[in-house]
This record gives sequence, structure tokens and C-alpha cells, in this order.
Amino acid sequence: MRSALVLAGLVLSGVAVARDPNVILILADDLGYGELGSYGQTKIKTPHLDKMADQGMRFTQFYSSSPVCAPTRASLLTGRHQGHASIRGNSEVGGWGLNEGEGQLPLPAREETLAEALKARGYATGAFGKWGLGGPGSEGHPLNQGFDTFVGYLCQRWAHNFYPTHLWNGHQVHILEQNTYFNPHTRLAPDTTDSAAFERFIGKQYSPQVMRDEALKFIHKNKDKPFFLYFPTPIPHASLQAPAEWVDRYPREWDTVPYFGQNGYTPNLRPRATYAAMISYMDDSIGQMLDRVQALGLEDDTIVIFTSDNGTTFNGGVDREFFNSLPGLRGYKTQMWEGGIRVPTIVKFPGRVPAGTVSKQVGVTHDLFNTVLAATGGRTRRVDSVNLWPAFTDASRVVARPHIYWEFPEGPGWQAVLLEGRYKGIRPNLRNRGLALELYDLQADPMETTNIAAQRPDLVRKVEGLMRSERVPNPRFPLWVIDRPVPPPAN
Repeated sequence: MRSALVLAGLVLSGVAVARDPNVILILADDLGYGELGSYGQTKIKTPHLDKMADQGMRFTQFYSSSPVCAPTRASLLTGRHQGHASIRGNSEVGGWGLNEGEGQLPLPAREETLAEALKARGYATGAFGKWGLGGPGSEGHPLNQGFDTFVGYLCQRWAHNFYPTHLWNGHQVHILEQNTYFNPHTRLAPDTTDSAAFERFIGKQYSPQVMRDEALKFIHKNKDKPFFLYFPTPIPHASLQAPAEWVDRYPREWDTVPYFGQNGYTPNLRPRATYAAMISYMDDSIGQMLDRVQALGLEDDTIVIFTSDNGTTFNGGVDREFFNSLPGLRGYKTQMWEGGIRVPTIVKFPGRVPAGTVSKQVGVTHDLFNTVLAATGGRTRRVDSVNLWPAFTDASRVVARPHIYWEFPEGPGWQAVLLEGRYKGIRPNLRNRGLALELYDLQADPMETTNIAAQRPDLVRKVEGLMRSERVPNPRFPLWVIDRPVPPPAN
């Protein structure tokens, strides 16, 4: 409404100037495809994101650029898929100890980020959450990558604890004085029954609250100019930690067996209730941001995009079967089966994105780079990002997306190609199975149970060709067999 009144006043005065829209880009951490109410979740309460879906567009075949955290973030901010990206894995810098340094391999300064592109056009730029693309003093630090403001975790390892002793505010350490240090990767004996043993992993200052509050301040501070707010929340990535009042919103009978830390991350007395509480807390924080935008009269001027960096995790006490986190999908985080890379995605922009719609548009995280540039009136770049804005504003329209390419060098090594949103070729274990390729028809077989490679050699050849042509080797992230030989088995 405000933009319409301002524009009317400018037209009457003979000046035809329109405000560029704000952009709020929210990236959940390890949120599975079925963990929101609008995607079929029945146990976890997500009223604000469900309302956003009712007021905007929900996507049923949107993918993350990678099955893990840092590579997806790099692709999102640069528009490059994982065959061209500088960051293709969670490459660590420093160690796990208190004074062993922190961060991941930094995003190179030569990369143009979405924040830099928008900042050059006069946008205020702020990031609040988990960064993972460069530690303190590195070229990948968010203030060196186009952001005016940053509050959050620079290092993904530190984000394994939601009650850390510090966050970062720009280049300065932001001390959380009420929290004391503990190693989040601690195991308790499997016969532990004393609740106090679990309570030591809960602090006083919850980092998601700190980052949310700073995001709210950023919105208010920049209410009179276009802003880009990047909110890569660390929720619901393990460790399982949430304020008690949120955990108590879920039934005690859900949890008959504690989580003792046997599969990494902090022990937890009520793991299922805590996981649900974390997602509900994230939902509430997003609701507060949307309410702040509305209260300031900015709702009609603001594009809001919500997505996730990959599918539900496999460890840390997260019970994806109990929550049906990945309904009808195979696999999970770290894998290129649909459960590892198909993610919930919602877009809201009143008056432009039709409300209450469901889109069959096929898209991937790095497409948001050029899509946001186009939506804000900017010039798109010659990267791997496809501009999906025409489909975002018309539910009946589908932008051509001939193929999507993925690779992931960690673990056994993976490659995958999706053709026309239907046929998916995948090499699920380069280290042990070499270049053997499996092919699945996602339209008939979304669970990826029936390999049709032998029946469709034409598609196999096409996929293999794209797996060669769509990648440039990255010496920091070599693929097994393709870039480095598999060592012989030990005698």
C-alpha cells in the first residue's frame, strides 16, 4: 500500500520513480521436504509458514544445490551449480577445540555474490544466521562478500551448539556472557537417568533469538530504503537444543528413550519434542519478521523466499521416521536421492505472486540468484542460475529447465543429472561403484526404486554427456574415479 501511495505522489509531481522491492531470503538448515504443515506435516506446528504458503506460492519440485550446508550456500549466493562452484563440500578450517580457529574454506573474493549485486544498486544488505563460507579475517567473510551487516556464526562447527559462548557481529566477537563453553559432541552413558546430566547442554542465551532480534532491528533501521535480508537460520540442524517453554509445547509421551549423543551432537532428554520445538521456534521467528514488515507498511514492497539447504539429517538424535520428514522420498542429507535434495520452498509477494497457489516449476537453489535479480529489476548474470521469476508470478507458467547438474565429492562421491524434471541419472557411489549410472523416472517412481538404465540407453548417454560437459574440475574438491584414483584395498 505504501509503495502505491508514494508512487502516486511522485507521478502527480511529475517524477515517475518506483521503489525497488525488499528481499527477505530465508534458508532453513536441514529442514526436510515434509516438515512443514503446508507440506503435509501433522505433528510439528508451523502456522506462520503455512500462512505464508496460503498467501503465496508453494513449490513441489524444488531442489537444493547440494546435499549439505556450505556448498548450497555458495551456489545460492553466486548462482553457480556444483560443477562450477568454488565451494563443493564442507571443507573445514581450524579445529574443534575452543582455541583452534574457526571457519570453512572461504568463498573467493573474485566471486560476485547476490549481496554485492544488490548493494551496487543501493540496497542495504544484512545477513543473520549461519554463514559457513569463510571464517574471521578471511576473504569469504560476509562483510567482504557484499553484506553491510552480519550477526551470527561464521563457522558451521560452532553452530552445532545453540548456546555458544560467542557469535560474530561483523568483524567483532559478540560475547554471550550467560553461556559457558561445553563440547557439543559429548556422549552420556546409555544408562543415564539423571536429568541434570542433560541440562548441562542448555545455556541461558539462545543464539537463534539473538540473530532473529538483530534481523528485526535491521528491518526497522532500513524501512525507508530497499534492503536485502539474508536469514540462514541454523535451525533445525543438530544439536537438539531449544528453550524449555518451547519443548513443553509437545507431548512428553513422545519421548520414552533419551538421546545419549551416540550418533554425534549433544545428548537430549526429549529429542523428538525438542526437534519439533526447534522448527516451531524457527516458524515463530519468521512470523515475527513478517509481522514487522507488515507493521511498517512494507508488506506489498517485500519479496519473501523460504527454502532449505538440504534434506533432513541422518544423525544427532533426529527421528525422521517418527515425523515422516521425507514422505515418499528415498535418502536424506549427504545423499543425492530425492530425500537429500528435494526441499520445501515458498515465495510470497502480494500483488505479484498469486496467493494460495502450488507450482510444478522445477527449480534449484542457485536459480534464486538470477530470479531475485530479475524480480528487483536488476540485470541477470551469465551464470548457471535460471530466472524463474515468470513462473513465480504466474502459477500456470513453467520456465524451461532442461537439466540440473549436481556433484558432491565427500563420502563415497556422487553425481546426478535431472532431465526435464522427470528422468534422474545418478552415480551414487563413485568410490566403490565407479561410473556405473542408475536412471529413474521420477514421474512414475519418485521413491527411486526401479533402475531403468537398461531400458533407456538414449537417456543414459545424454546424462553421461552432461556429467562430462557440466563440470570443471576443482582441485580442492576432487571426485573419486573422475579426478582422483580410488586407492587399492588394504591387504
